[in-house]
Amino acid sequence: MRIEKILQSRIEKMDFKNISFGHQYSDHMFCSEYKNGKWKNSIIKPFGNIMFSPISPVFHYGQAVFEGMKAYKDKNEEVFLFRPKENFKRINKSAIRLEMPTIPLDIFMNGLIKLIDLDRDWIPKNYGQSLYIRPFLIATNGVLSAKPSKDYMFIIISTPADSYYKYPLKIKIEEKYSRSSSGGVGFTKAAGNYASSFYPTRLANEEGFDQILWTDSSTHTMIEESGTMNVFFWLKNKLITPKANENILSGITCNSIIDLAKKEGIYVEKRDLSVSEIIKGLQKGELKEAFGCGTAAVINYFKMISYKGNNFVLPDIPENQRISFFLKKSLLDIQHNLSEDPFGWRFPLKRFL
Repeated sequence: MRIEKILQSRIEKMDFKNISFGHQYSDHMFCSEYKNGKWKNSIIKPFGNIMFSPISPVFHYGQAVFEGMKAYKDKNEEVFLFRPKENFKRINKSAIRLEMPTIPLDIFMNGLIKLIDLDRDWIPKNYGQSLYIRPFLIATNGVLSAKPSKDYMFIIISTPADSYYKYPLKIKIEEKYSRSSSGGVGFTKAAGNYASSFYPTRLANEEGFDQILWTDSSTHTMIEESGTMNVFFWLKNKLITPKANENILSGITCNSIIDLAKKEGIYVEKRDLSVSEIIKGLQKGELKEAFGCGTAAVINYFKMISYKGNNFVLPDIPENQRISFFLKKSLLDIQHNLSEDPFGWRFPLKRFL
């Protein structure tokens, strides 16, 4: 792997007390090319624009998948990734579904480790902050016809991150639009999944809601995800989340929360969950808490859920008494090396350099 360091770091312009998610990027990026059936030309170089042919299938046919992951720094300046091999597995699962080449483990992990080590000064030190890492795979060349590209590029970039949402959310249960459909690519992190959500989300925003609670495309009676997050409901003293299927992304944060909850003796159900069950729980006061989770958001609780014009306000529970607060703190404590890691989730960089 070739490494070209930036001549003058931009970190002096970075205000770590005022982090705006996705607006500032670290000094370097990792790139590796796929040509003639082989991966080659791996390089870490200064962050910057890349030139592609205007007929690249990424522009016309949406051959693009990505991941979201984070690096954390503890009080001793040691750097940790969180479950990176799960991201490696998932990006390749997405790539296979979109007829793209899989990324070898050594390219993914070596590029990731060396890039984050080189830009470790960009990792914020405060609790709850992190370096958000975006690996992505795109089709870079081909012909102007609806078929897979022959050439691809795997790239990793990163950005300092604070909380994605800094306030409780007002959610609308979607009755018309869909995020995914049976037999589609909802279980992948395909770029098109997110693009198709922008319009209905804007409509919901204009009605005063922060996000959409997606439902199944066939009947709009089953709960799927919320925005870019998996969802949990504290209903009848059970923690319930829709099970991952071909429509729902298998979230690494979601699965981690399930393991944490079970370890603490919290009863967890991962199953199909209907809109009617949620509404009945709200009407009867049996639904005490609801929240979304994901790499960027970590955990963000909902203060209101709307359905068919009816707004249901969830109980105003003190923050330190919420199950979402307990689970978020437990997860962050592991990620920041402030507690034991019984699951082996922390991935210390220094051990692999």
